[in-house]
Amino acid sequence: MIHVTNLSKTYLIWKTPFSRLFVPLVVRVLGKLFPRYAKKLIGEYCQPVQALNNINFSVATGDSLGIIGLNGSGKSTLLQIIAGTLQATQGCAEVKGRVAALLELGSGFDPEFTGRENVFLNASILGLSQTEIQERYEAIVAFADIGDFINRPVKTYSSGMMVRLAFAVQVHVDPDVLIVDEALSVGDARFQAKALAKIEEILKRGTTLLFVGHDLSAVRAFCNRALLLDKGQVVKSGLPDDVIAEYLFIVQKDRVDEAGLGVALERHEKGFAATGFDVAAAQFLNMGQHATLAYGDKLALLIDVNKTIAVECPFLILDIIDSRGMQLGGRRIAIPEFEGVRRLQVDLHCIYQKGIYRIRIRLVSAPSIELTVMMSRYDELLSIEMVDDVRDKFTGLFPLPMDAHWEEK
Repeated sequence: MIHVTNLSKTYLIWKTPFSRLFVPLVVRVLGKLFPRYAKKLIGEYCQPVQALNNINFSVATGDSLGIIGLNGSGKSTLLQIIAGTLQATQGCAEVKGRVAALLELGSGFDPEFTGRENVFLNASILGLSQTEIQERYEAIVAFADIGDFINRPVKTYSSGMMVRLAFAVQVHVDPDVLIVDEALSVGDARFQAKALAKIEEILKRGTTLLFVGHDLSAVRAFCNRALLLDKGQVVKSGLPDDVIAEYLFIVQKDRVDEAGLGVALERHEKGFAATGFDVAAAQFLNMGQHATLAYGDKLALLIDVNKTIAVECPFLILDIIDSRGMQLGGRRIAIPEFEGVRRLQVDLHCIYQKGIYRIRIRLVSAPSIELTVMMSRYDELLSIEMVDDVRDKFTGLFPLPMDAHWEEK
């Protein structure tokens, strides 16, 4: 459905508005006669900025690709080119079928038109006939949930109302390709949950998804492949967990450098680690690195921490992760002052639903919650498989502490 070949995008940053008008005219007139002069003139008054450099990838029908990267890495530029709202400098992006692009929600609305009029206008732009829009109109209005404001000018809407209506239009056009760029980070919690559920419903129908966002949990949940952009280039592509691990390594390496901790971070197959503050070994007592358990079993986890450098307020963070990469809970454990290797024993009471769970280990410097800097991370050292089906005992993945009793009234 999407095929991107040798795609590059260069923005030209002109020194002044006059040079932006004058220099291209001179180059057009004299460029063929004096090519060296034209090139020198452009270099003097214009600074090229490479946003994308030789991008190549394909997305098959019904596939879902997550694109992640730091701010300024070229993610939004790439999506705009694929959506057709921006022209590439070099290469091409071919897209088949009807495209719904959740880029800047509400940007195509006319503020003087009512919500109803904008629904018909935007849906027409997206390729629906008047009959098709009429058939979907009630569902769009119900999903947007803006009440009587649907018949008022859009200029009277709050930003949240604008987002809800724009999103409702896009997801009800039955797209072949759905492009999402940070659109789910806006709106209140209720809207975000509703939007995520709607996207999941669309994907089940076989729609192809291109998803960009900093919500790594959403990338894991919706995407079966991922791509990491850094400074306009593809750094890594593959399974979401592998690509996310590389992204986190880049982010934390920058944070460690900015914090001036004076340590080197090294990438390994399970995550990354700081030289002199890492995990020497981790295993379950008498079980190795994978444990198969029944509901309610107790489990002893042994972690050998190596610390040969000074770390301000060191902590070990232990997280339980489900099969979709969602964090169920965790614990921050203070690390005492020592030099060398010391063993930590953690006793777990395993009361989870049937399934496979992973244990994530992080070593951090944490003078405060806000100033926490991750120095080592291990994603898949240990795993737990629960074999009992205990849906009759509680809902969800683990029980919540609560007391319940009946009283006569």
